Amino acid sequence: MAHAIAYEHLRGDLHRHGDAAPHSHPHNGPHTHIPAHRHSGHGHSHGLVDPTIKRSRAGLRAVGLSLAILGATALAQLGIFLATGSVALLADLTHNFGDAATAIPLAIAFMLRSERAEGYAGLFVVAAIFVSACFAGAESVLRLIHPQEPSHLLALAAAGAVGFAGNWIAADIRSRAGHRLDSPALIADGAHARADSYISLAVVASAAAVAIGVPIADPLIGLAITVVILRITRDSWRTVRGAHDRRR
Repeated sequence: MAHAIAYEHLRGDLHRHGDAAPHSHPHNGPHTHIPAHRHSGHGHSHGLVDPTIKRSRAGLRAVGLSLAILGATALAQLGIFLATGSVALLADLTHNFGDAATAIPLAIAFMLRSERAEGYAGLFVVAAIFVSACFAGAESVLRLIHPQEPSHLLALAAAGAVGFAGNWIAADIRSRAGHRLDSPALIADGAHARADSYISLAVVASAAAVAIGVPIADPLIGLAITVVILRITRDSWRTVRGAHDRRR
């Protein structure tokens, strides 16, 4: 009988210890320290790159590549403009130089890894588009007042084709990166470049019009390009402004 009582007492002690002492099983209890040192699972983020750094690098790659493409496109068109004197080509190449310049604030914004900086970069993009529209419009009006027939029409058409290709490639790079990185400024700049690719085709139309004996078509096409650029300005403003409102 004494042995039975002692056995029951021992069972009771063990039962109470299991219920009330979570530290009795250090490898299975709630205070285990094993998960805190899981280097294979990156518990301490060893070896991982901050997502904002990855985003910054990807944005800089997209901006830098598109800048190189648009810069080369604009330089090629500049050389042809100096030989032809086409105001339609002038409108297109100045816009392409403006597109290349928008890469600077975008690159700075990605380097800073700041959404606020990206917002300002988007505003700069809109301003650059508007300035290029004003310049193209002014030159077109001057050519209407003082007509000057462009020469080297084959070179002029080639310049339009170069502008189309350069803008299309740059637009694809910026748009893909903008959607992947959720960057409204980069998305707006991509849409801007894609629209410019079609505008460059107007330069080809200008060369064709002059070739068939309608030289006044050159400044008129320049004015048409100006209107399209102004529309792009409005659309880009809406994109950048909408992103700003969503973040508020």
